Formats: sequence, C-alpha cells, structure tokens
Amino acid sequence: MPVILVIRGGGDLASGAAYRLFRAGLRPIITALPQPLAVRRSVSLSESIFTGSITIEGVTGRNARDLDHALEITRQNEIPVLVDPHAGIMQQLVDQEIAGRKSILVDARMKKSADNSQLLPADLVIGLGPGFIAGVNCDAAVETMRGHFLGRVIWQGAAEGDTGVPDSVAGRDNERVIRAPVDGILVALAELGDLLEVNQPVARVSEVILRAPFRGVLRGLLRPGMAVSTGMKIGDIDPRGDPRFCQMVSDKSLAVGGGVLEAILSRPDLRPFLWD
Repeated sequence: MPVILVIRGGGDLASGAAYRLFRAGLRPIITALPQPLAVRRSVSLSESIFTGSITIEGVTGRNARDLDHALEITRQNEIPVLVDPHAGIMQQLVDQEIAGRKSILVDARMKKSADNSQLLPADLVIGLGPGFIAGVNCDAAVETMRGHFLGRVIWQGAAEGDTGVPDSVAGRDNERVIRAPVDGILVALAELGDLLEVNQPVARVSEVILRAPFRGVLRGLLRPGMAVSTGMKIGDIDPRGDPRFCQMVSDKSLAVGGGVLEAILSRPDLRPFLWD
C-alpha cells in the first residue's frame, strides 16, 4: 500500500468519512482511545475495540494489535481500528523510512477547539470542524456544521466555531441530546433502536434516571458501565422515529467524508500513490 491514510478518531463522523473513503477504494486506518466515547455506537468503528469487529452498511472494522496487524487487515479488505490515542503510528512510518510511501492524516476527533500540542508528520493533514485553521494546524479543513457549507473544503481560513448547540433534527436540537446529570456509572434502561415514548426511562447515572423528553428512537447511547461526568453527552434521541437510521451512516457524515475525499484528490502529488 503506497499511501498510509490514518483517521484519528473512531466516532460516527470519523467512521462516516472512513466509510466513504473505503467505498472509493482507499484503505483508511482508524486510531482511537482505549475507552472510546462514541455515542452512536452502532455506526462507530471504534466499537470494534470492545467487540472485536463491527460491520456498518457492509463495511467491516476490525480491532488491530499494532501497525503490522493493521496493514494486514487492510489487505483483507477491512478497516483496521487501532488503540493509539496519540496516533503514534504516524511517527512509526517516518522511523521506518519506507521509500516512496506517502502519508495522509485526517483529524476527526471533533475536539471543538484548536489543539496544537502534537503536530504529527504527514504529507497531507486534514482537520474536521471547529478548531482547525488551514495553513496553521492543518493543510485543509472540512466544514462540519450543517447548512450551506457542510462538507466544503477550506484551503485558507478556519472552519466554523463551535456554537454549543447541537444540529437540529426535525426541529429538535438541545432537547434531543441526553447529558449526564451527575458524575457516575452509566446504566442503560433502553436499547439502541428502541422507539421511546415520552417520559420513558432511557438510562440511569448514579441514582438519577433520565427519561425521554419526546417520542423518538434511541439513536445513540454510550456503552453501559462507562464512567461519565456531569454535563457529558451520553445519548441521542432521533425525533424522526425511524429505527433504520441507527444502523446507517448519516447524511452529515457522508457529506464530510466527501469533503475529505475531495481534499485528498485535490493533491496531484498524492494521486499516484492512492491505489495499488
């Protein structure tokens, strides 16, 4: 594989981008935290860290032990997911000094603010969403805010800043997001894909029960048993009421993935290295 394509983060947005790139014939490698905090677990490749593997719309992500194992998984036509919170494999590639090999890094951690603590070596660095400024902490930024600019590639300037308000879905924004009311251990009282009625119990943190504020499908919930802190996003209710959406890559993720693909293909120096 003449190009190494690393996506930092394995949540639903990162996974949607990986899905789109994979479908286009590229072979991404996901790096994630040892305890991923993906809410939309059924469409997050990071879930494979807990389960060994996960298949999203026909594309399988598989937990990898190390870089060599990750490369082996790509040859098996799957997406490797590696516990590597600092994306150390990028430096490994430099240290190995493999002649002719190119590297692309997509930072999809969605940290909401600039993080210049570790600038990793790569021939192209693409940042998703708030905090990324093309020419400063990435080569290109991709807009993640819903609206006219969603998925656009920014080669000069910054992506829109974090508003603190979740994207509206069927007229619901803040109220569709479930947040931890206190510090504690998350206990699930409903399953992903369940159609919830108003006031139906969804989860419990410590002794506090969280209930559905409106009728909708439980689209996301952190893995039960995880320690959560006050105000942390732990769940997501979809007011559209269609359980199929729990198992499908979102329109937003596909749009952002399209922007990542455009940014990669916009570099003539990288095109010859993208496919075997």
